[in-house]
Amino acid sequence: MRRRRLIVLLGAVLAVMAAVAFAVAAAGGVRGSAAATAKAYFDAWRAGDVGTMSRLVDRPPGDFRERHRAMDAELGVTGLELRPAPVKSTGEESAEAPFSGVRTLDELGEWPFDGVLRLAVRDGEWKVLWAPETLHPVLKGGATVELTDFEGPAVELVTREGDPIPRDSHVESYLARLRPEFGDVNLGLALVAKEPGGAERRLLTAEPKPNVVRLTLSRPVQAAAARALDGVENSSIVVLRPGTGEVLAVADRLKDNYSAFHDMFPPGSTFKTIVAAALLKSGLQPGSPVPCPARYAIPGHRGFDNDGERDRGVVSFADALAYSCNTTFVQQGTTRLDAEELRETALEWGFGRSMPTGAQGACGSIEDPQTPDDAGANIIGQGKVLATPLCMAAIAAAVQDGTLRSPRLLAEKEVRRIDGPPHPPAPMDSTVVAGLRQMMRAVVDHGTASGAGLPPGVAGKTGTAEVQGQRPHAWFMGFTDDLAFCVFVRHGGSGGSAAVPIAVRFLNGL
Repeated sequence: MRRRRLIVLLGAVLAVMAAVAFAVAAAGGVRGSAAATAKAYFDAWRAGDVGTMSRLVDRPPGDFRERHRAMDAELGVTGLELRPAPVKSTGEESAEAPFSGVRTLDELGEWPFDGVLRLAVRDGEWKVLWAPETLHPVLKGGATVELTDFEGPAVELVTREGDPIPRDSHVESYLARLRPEFGDVNLGLALVAKEPGGAERRLLTAEPKPNVVRLTLSRPVQAAAARALDGVENSSIVVLRPGTGEVLAVADRLKDNYSAFHDMFPPGSTFKTIVAAALLKSGLQPGSPVPCPARYAIPGHRGFDNDGERDRGVVSFADALAYSCNTTFVQQGTTRLDAEELRETALEWGFGRSMPTGAQGACGSIEDPQTPDDAGANIIGQGKVLATPLCMAAIAAAVQDGTLRSPRLLAEKEVRRIDGPPHPPAPMDSTVVAGLRQMMRAVVDHGTASGAGLPPGVAGKTGTAEVQGQRPHAWFMGFTDDLAFCVFVRHGGSGGSAAVPIAVRFLNGL
């Protein structure tokens, strides 16, 4: 019995040895296995051991190591995951190992891919048959991959509410000035495969963050301003929030490249608000009686007429502004004020300085008169006095709020970046402001802007500025409880007939 078991055991051992001998003979003495080589290669790849990978490759290219390192560095690869499938035989001395993988790119996130590791017997051992597509299938045929920037959509300028700017609202020239200031932050990133011959395709994309910039414009106010100008060419309206200086609307249809923010025009009788401020400081009060004759001549110099040569006799100072008495203002301005006092008051109310809105801007200018005739012309907003519609809106806002503020189309930090620091808020003389409010209410109550349909609570000042050889410019500046505005119609005629109706349509359209 024992002898029989020994014979059986010996037979089994001999059978195993014979099988091994047969396998070795069949393999022709090949060292290792396809599975072992594949595992070693994937392990080294995960570890970033390019040297070991190279030794497992049959005749690796001279730049084998550099290709792997350059791909990781140039694409910002921060992680690699490999998931091999079982090795499959494809012939007596060939095999392949399908695998899937995920590269994690620093700026683009996960980049999944599928590949095949090909193996074959070379010089008596299993080797990897490496090709560029082993690194990534997209590299087959000489293609390359790289990271490239691309331009996203242009900056989107929106209203304070976050809504699109109303279409056809006559603000486009201002938006065109602003867009380039935000053009360097809308780049996206793409992983691009480039085929030989120039064809490109995006593999991964990081879209740029939406480049949305909120302006101070209010959608309903902007829409109302634009519609108020329908049918009126060569016109503009600027609307401000008195308490902040924010531009709530700017609708600008001025022709010949003129602009409500940047170009100055004779302000006509709207400048009488500045003269009135100087006269109030000199001691006049809104109720002070003053003469308003049909004509007044500066002693020894030219005469000045009221519109229609209207003689109103003696009126209150408030009514002199309400009726826009040229004669009153020339007489009081040339007898109570000197040129320096008027210039200083104009500067106090914003003349002579820039207006850093984000789209730039200017206020007004006044030159000292050379003669008494020049002084009289300055007092009624002719002569050497000029102003922008933006400036007169800011003055109306200062009357309403009691503080002169720098108008702006953007957040203050953006204005500071683009145009420089805005002017600090400047509190105005409270007595002067109270007097101007009373006088400008009289303009709408029973003066040159009365009976036009302006809503209750509006105060303002009309202006008609003569232009030699052409129709006058029409002005109307004013305010309500929560906004201030200036309407300007270039060569539009009188302020009462051309500018006030626009203000009525605007205010009633809110």
